[in-house]
Amino acid sequence: MSDAVDRVLAQWHAERPDLDVSAMGVIGRISRASALLERRIGKALAEYDLQPGEFDLLATLRRSGAPYRLTVGQLLKSTMVTSGAVTHRLNRLDDKRLVTRDFDPRNRRSVIVALTEQGLAVVDRALPAHVDNEQKQLAGLTMQKRAALAGLLRDLLLGLGDSVSD
Repeated sequence: MSDAVDRVLAQWHAERPDLDVSAMGVIGRISRASALLERRIGKALAEYDLQPGEFDLLATLRRSGAPYRLTVGQLLKSTMVTSGAVTHRLNRLDDKRLVTRDFDPRNRRSVIVALTEQGLAVVDRALPAHVDNEQKQLAGLTMQKRAALAGLLRDLLLGLGDSVSD
């Protein structure tokens, strides 16, 4: 069975047989999978009036443990977006009364973001649906293939310089 990337690779092979376009097969599939997954994740989270980026921030606060508070700097380290994007997401979450922002009493230049009770309730309702949706997206892969793919993607990310930073 062929996918859309196979067609692109075949076209390049016909037009430029002198080039090894095999990397396009990997990167093209990662890009297409990302777009498809993001669309499906967005649709599932819309039922909770959340966008994926908003859910990501709420989930980051939730998994940090009680009292579900982090500085904006800590949130930035856990996301792969700019400070402007985090600020925009926080503004929307603040408008929805899902988070609060206060100056850190120990350092007035630092802002602490906290889940509100409503924010905690929303993320706790959305999380099982999100996890179920992700399981459905991977239903075409056996557990063994999922583990292999996760390992390969980890190797790719580490090779690209991604690592845990505290």
